Amino acid sequence: MQPSPTHRASFSIGSEADARRVVDVLTEVFFDGDAAVAAFERPDGPWDVTLHFADAPDQAWLRELVVNSAGNEIAATLAFDIIEAKDWVKASLEDLVPVPAGRFVVHGSHDRDRVAPNKLAIEIEAALAFGTGHHGTTRGCLLLLDHVLKSSRPRNLLDLGTGTGVLGIAAAKALHRAVLASDIDPPSVRVAAENAVLNEVGNQVRVIRATGFAAPDFGKAGPFDLVLANILANPLRQLAGPMARHLAPGARVILSGLLTHQAPAVIAAYRARGLVPVKHLRIEGWSSLLLRKMG
Repeated sequence: MQPSPTHRASFSIGSEADARRVVDVLTEVFFDGDAAVAAFERPDGPWDVTLHFADAPDQAWLRELVVNSAGNEIAATLAFDIIEAKDWVKASLEDLVPVPAGRFVVHGSHDRDRVAPNKLAIEIEAALAFGTGHHGTTRGCLLLLDHVLKSSRPRNLLDLGTGTGVLGIAAAKALHRAVLASDIDPPSVRVAAENAVLNEVGNQVRVIRATGFAAPDFGKAGPFDLVLANILANPLRQLAGPMARHLAPGARVILSGLLTHQAPAVIAAYRARGLVPVKHLRIEGWSSLLLRKMG
């Protein structure tokens, strides 16, 4: 059967910094695989941002989204067309270079041979789940994980909202311990499990579908010494209480998925449950937090 054509939306923006910021916003909106978002520098200087859709997008809504994230002048350059069928998610991932984050390097299969032997390589080929390692939030989590592992070796590990599984895979590779990974999204559960097998930690990373801490698996696997949660600011605030009840004394928590201006509210929610901030990374407008449970 002949594959369907791809719907494309594209616009131009002035600088790499602006392109990164807008791509981050769009990636957050379309994280579930509804669109592949990429940015490329043009020979004459400006950057082109493109979105590829399997189905025709709502043009008015998308134009409003670009107005809100980039302004009216940029939105005026937004154009729509239809091009030949292609796996644009895969194509956009193939244009990504390996991303170092402390001892970890996240890469695609096309860069498997470019990773230094002294690094912990995490191969991610995600099409329908969030977190390739190139987003500032994922990189921030990996850097904080590397920081934690320099001084401790946590035993009970949780990757909450695992997406592609990149954080759980990183923890399993570094510690050679079992990791419980969860996600609310069925495609993410499948992709994370497949990526764990691809990275030879399929017997250590157990992926379940769960909302928050509702599943009995959390009580059985906890209390946790280390939790990694790269989600979004509002869910993180709502999870502060349930998470605190599943933590061991002195446990460390790495949170991300929040814009820098959202960090104080998230920190306050966790401080009220006995977790104090230890480290705060800011990468490309995003915050990643390391917290520790007192007592």
